[in-house]
Amino acid sequence: MPTESGSCSTARQAKQKRKSHSLSIRRTNSSEQERTGLPREMLEGQDSKLPSSVRSTLLELFGQIEREFENLYIENLELRREIDTLNERLAGEGQAIDGAELSKGQLKTKASHSTSQLSQKLKTTYKASTSKIVSSFKTTTSRAICQLVKEYIGHRDGIWDVSVTRTQPIVLGTASADHTALLWSIETGKCLVKYAGHVGSVNSIKFHPSEQLALTASGDQTAHIWRYVVQLPTPQPVADTSQQISGEDEIECSDKDEPDIDGDVSSDCPTVRVPLTSLKSHQGVVIAADWLVGGKQVVTASWDRTANLYDVETSELVHSLTGHDKELTHCCTHPTQRLVVTSSRDTTFRLWDFRDPSIHSVNVFQGHTDTVTSAVFTVGDNVVSGSDDRTVKVWDLKNMRSPIATIRTDSAINRINVCVGQKIIALPHDNRQVRLFDMSGVRLARLPRSSRQGHRRMVCCSAWSEDHPICNLFTCGFDRQAIGWNINIPALLQEK
Repeated sequence: MPTESGSCSTARQAKQKRKSHSLSIRRTNSSEQERTGLPREMLEGQDSKLPSSVRSTLLELFGQIEREFENLYIENLELRREIDTLNERLAGEGQAIDGAELSKGQLKTKASHSTSQLSQKLKTTYKASTSKIVSSFKTTTSRAICQLVKEYIGHRDGIWDVSVTRTQPIVLGTASADHTALLWSIETGKCLVKYAGHVGSVNSIKFHPSEQLALTASGDQTAHIWRYVVQLPTPQPVADTSQQISGEDEIECSDKDEPDIDGDVSSDCPTVRVPLTSLKSHQGVVIAADWLVGGKQVVTASWDRTANLYDVETSELVHSLTGHDKELTHCCTHPTQRLVVTSSRDTTFRLWDFRDPSIHSVNVFQGHTDTVTSAVFTVGDNVVSGSDDRTVKVWDLKNMRSPIATIRTDSAINRINVCVGQKIIALPHDNRQVRLFDMSGVRLARLPRSSRQGHRRMVCCSAWSEDHPICNLFTCGFDRQAIGWNINIPALLQEK
């Protein structure tokens, strides 16, 4: 009768050990499920002041978390078993090749390297699992607080800027690389007015504080002031798109996925082709423009490294603001004071003070390491700046030396906007995300984005509208669409 070799005996013992250990894992998992099921049944039977729907959602979420950690626990046990098995095999190999005079140091190095690889695998698995749990929880929460209401589709090229009127009737304005600016009904998504007076990309749009006038800046080196008249259509019921997606639908979309446009939706709306005023003093692309408080003057920012202050009634150049070393990227005016802030590719932004007619002072803010894409005022004495260096900084105008808060992100930031009443910052990113932060730098939410909703390309700009009952945040991007969102601000701040 043949005898069993030493190597076969060792292999059989290892196989039996693995089988026994696997059964032990299953028994442990089963007993833990029985133990965790009891408290949940007790919890469901207890009296609670929470609404039943909220309790049901919480129980479901905690159930998901429990299952994720259960799976993670089993994976950890399996990985530890693999480490033990590897160590045993390495020890056996060391005994078998002693005759080859393998040094203990070499064997130790080999074992250490293999164990390190498995340890790294264990850490990666743990991080991936826990990240999935946290991401799932945040996605569900954000979707309940931030809901997509309406998509505004009609431009033939990317949309650089979005703005909302400050007087009745409240309409949405978009500025596009297709050389046009469009005005939209917020409720219906219908195009109301088309402005086609520029011969270059329309880079920004802003509305007069009290009259039906729009100010647009263009790549044709001009800024135009034009009058619009709109008649709002009858609002239609808004479909609830927030319930049509699940957590699994939060996936990456191809850059080629863009909204389908079945013809020119702006062809049926009135078209304005001639401006009331054309401002022509720049020698380069006019990238942005804004109204000063009162609406009697406007400021423009250009790639010729200057910002110009104009008188609206006479179209005359009042001041040429020089000092930036590179192209300007944005300009913004204070809502209640004669203050202007300009941002530039020279990594700085500048504050211009026109409160004293006889003299204007200049303050330079340095703190970013890349292009400052925008800087905007908030209520009081604060300015918020965003940059291609992936940071947003909150500044106190009384102390320019260092920011009072810094927000670090994972992608370059484009034209930011602040909800003045609630002090919430909306950050549009190059990576198609839009995130909401408070002024102290605490992240509040991320706007939902999936294969069926949200932006599919770079998000260029955001704009709050605190006066509209349905949509209070608008975003636009290079996917040729603008989106209206309903942000439940009380719930957002309460969750904070």
